[in-house]
Order: sequence, then structure tokens, then C-alpha cells
Amino acid sequence: MSIVSVIISGGAGARLWPLSRESHPKPLIDVGDGQSLLQHAFRRALAIPGVTELVTVTNRELLFASEDEYRDTGLTPPGLTYLLEPEGRETAAAIAAATLAVEEAHGRDAVLCILPADHMVADVPAFVAAVEQATALAKKGRLVTFGIRPTRPETGYGYIEADGTDVVRFVEKPDLETAEKYLASGRFFWNAGMFCFTAATMLDLLGKLGADILQGCRDALKAARRSSGTGVVQIELDKATFSTVRKESIDYAVLEKADNVSVVPCDIGWSDIGSWTAFADLLPGDEFGNHTLGEVALVDTKNSIISGGGRLIGAVGVEDMIIVDTADALLVARKDDAQKVKTLFNRLKAEGHESTKLHRTVHRPWGTYTVLEEGERFKIKRIEVKPGGRLSLQMHHHRSEHWVVVSGTARVVNGDTQMLLATNQSTYIPAGTNHRLENPGILRLVMIEVQTGDYLGEDDIVRFDDVYGRS
Repeated sequence: MSIVSVIISGGAGARLWPLSRESHPKPLIDVGDGQSLLQHAFRRALAIPGVTELVTVTNRELLFASEDEYRDTGLTPPGLTYLLEPEGRETAAAIAAATLAVEEAHGRDAVLCILPADHMVADVPAFVAAVEQATALAKKGRLVTFGIRPTRPETGYGYIEADGTDVVRFVEKPDLETAEKYLASGRFFWNAGMFCFTAATMLDLLGKLGADILQGCRDALKAARRSSGTGVVQIELDKATFSTVRKESIDYAVLEKADNVSVVPCDIGWSDIGSWTAFADLLPGDEFGNHTLGEVALVDTKNSIISGGGRLIGAVGVEDMIIVDTADALLVARKDDAQKVKTLFNRLKAEGHESTKLHRTVHRPWGTYTVLEEGERFKIKRIEVKPGGRLSLQMHHHRSEHWVVVSGTARVVNGDTQMLLATNQSTYIPAGTNHRLENPGILRLVMIEVQTGDYLGEDDIVRFDDVYGRS
């Protein structure tokens, strides 16, 4: 019987803005130890004994960033599949599609362990022991959840009421008085959002309780684009079909209606990192209750969360505050209002603000670019291209570009001319000219790009050829 770890990696992480953006969401955030949440999930998924494959469900646009994150761990899974969603349709669709893919590859008896990428688990051995209990129940036809023993009357989590290992009911986020009663009763657990089941169990339940979701995912999988090589499989769900699948969480679609749900109570050091107050638990604290990241200088400051990036943050006389500084956005909020950061994010998104989508440093399959400065009719970028990285053959209608090599070697296509540029050499690319940049060396290529023109938006691009399959 195969055991397959399934990492669900998606969502914008709106409550962790401005560190989390749509193109660099919560799973990709460094949690202060040099590892991202996705890398922690990857290590955790591979720690489960007997795992035969790892499936990652993520957005098509996050594929290359996910590959980089996994590669940087130095770990090699026994098998790796990327199930790529053209857009998010909530967890019921993600789990349905993953279960269908696992059934196709490993049969209906395969056991799936569903792991959200944006959670933290501090005690991995305890987690592994809980998964072994869950796997044993799953083999008996149970749909298994993981219940975290509550340590406080938390109003930000959903709860599970249990009788032994049998789930009595699921409860939405309670008010404080109700949460205190739950804590005192000993019968309630936090819902960790992790699940374990056989493919047969989940497909049978979806067939009864969410048949339209199951059929939509089946159709999207049947029409999917597939590729494989060196132990890695990519399945890109059909956009036209998948976009019609009903949005529903797995909790509403299946768990709250099923009658064969079990829970494994556990103490695994779990957190869903659902707000800045939760994120602060991952950061070092001082004797005044402050949790900080980056270069911070504090005077008479208490019980505050302060996260910085490339510059010093100074705080004087601050108490119970959240201060998060990035290159292009600054968040200042009271700790009591941590959940309202999502409201701010949604307002900015509705206004089309760039800060909800991109950081100043943007990750691409070939490397990164950082916007250093921009103004009327100009933009300056720092471009890093990985060894072997190759940008698309492209053209811009409205802007010209000047490229200067800072370090490394660049292979450049500039119209009908091909050239190699070394450090301190440069080239000029007029608007309307086909061009391409490539790093043929073994070291990173670093360049400065100066754009000039009437329109400098990232959507002014026509791609003629791209090794990463982008249109």
C-alpha cells in the first residue's frame, strides 16, 4: 500500500501582508531560520516513514519558485509530482484533484497525507507518530483529521469535538467565552487542517457529498497537459474546465457531512501562521515581550512585533504594535487588529495596487529582478540570472533597454546580432527589437538594466520563444 504526502501550497497569505504577496505568498516566506514554510513542509512530508511519492498542489505561476525551494533543501523525494492549478478553487477541488491523480498512479488503496504548506510543526517526531496512528485508521476506511490539544482559549481557530478518536462535530471559530468552555471540557481540539485517508475513502465521499466537484476535477485532469522527466511529473489542470469547479472548502464539502471521521489528538508544536501575532511566535523574543526580525533598535518598547528588511527600524515608546517594513510598503497596526490586515490587503487589491501582487524583488524561473528606482519615463533594475538561466526571446513595444554587466558573463541576442558580454560591458536594445539574455557560465550573472520609454509596465512584453513554457 503506497503512502503519498500531498502538500497544498496556495493562497495569498493576506494577513501577512506586506511580507506575503500574490506572486510570493505565505509558503515562500522565510520564517527567520533560513527556511521557508514550504521547505519546512517538504522536510516534514518526507519524514513520514514509507512515503513513496510527494505531490505538490500549487498555482502554475509558483511552479519554478517551488522547484527552487525544494532543490535548496538538498533532499530528493522518491517521486515528485506537481499538480498545477490555473487558479485557486479552494481545498475541496485541490484535494479532489490530488486524490484522483494518486488513484491513477497508485490505485484506490493508496493512503494520502494532506499537509498545508503554510503551517509550522515544531515537533517532527511527534508529528510522524501522529501520522502513523492516522494511517492505521485510514486503512480501516476512516477519514482522519489531526486535533491539536488547545493550550489557550483561541478564537482564531476552528475546533473539533471528539469522543475518543471519533469526531462528534466541527465548530467554527468561537467567541472567547465559548472557547474557554471548550478548553475546560477537554473534549475539544483545534482543527489543524491536516488529513489522512485512502483514495477510495475520499473518492467515495466526494461522489456522495460533492459529486459536481469530483466530476469537474476528473474532467480537468483528463484534459490536463502532462510532462515528465528525471523522476518529476508535471500535471497542468485544464484551465477552461477547472475554472468552472465550485469553490468549497473540504471541511464544508465533506468533513462536516461525513459519518466516518476520526481524529488523532496530538501535541506537535503546531501553528497555522495565520496572522502576524502567530508569525511572531517563530521569532526570537526579548525580556520586554518584543519579537523582532532584521536590524531593530528599541527604546522603551514593549510587546511589539517588528519585522524589517534592508534598513534599520528604530522604535521609541511603542507598545502592543505591529511594524513590518519592506522595500515598497510599510505596515503599522495594533496587535489587537492583526486579523484586520486582511481587510487592508483586500482593499488595496480591489484598487489594483501593485504591492498586493509583487515585491520589489520578483522571482522568475531564470532568477530574479529587483526594481531599484523608477520615475517618469525610466526604471532601473538589478537582474540576476542563474547559471544556465535563459530569458525568453522577447520584444517590447514602448520601451528601450540599456544592459550593463556587473559580474558574470552574458550571452545576448540583440536583433540580428549575437554577442558575449563580460563585466563592465554593455549593450543598447531599442524598442521593437527582438532580444534575449542568457547566462552561459557557472556563476550567477548580475546586470543593471535601465529602461526608458512612454510605458514601462511588465505587461509590455511579446514572447516569441520561452524554455519555461510561458506565453
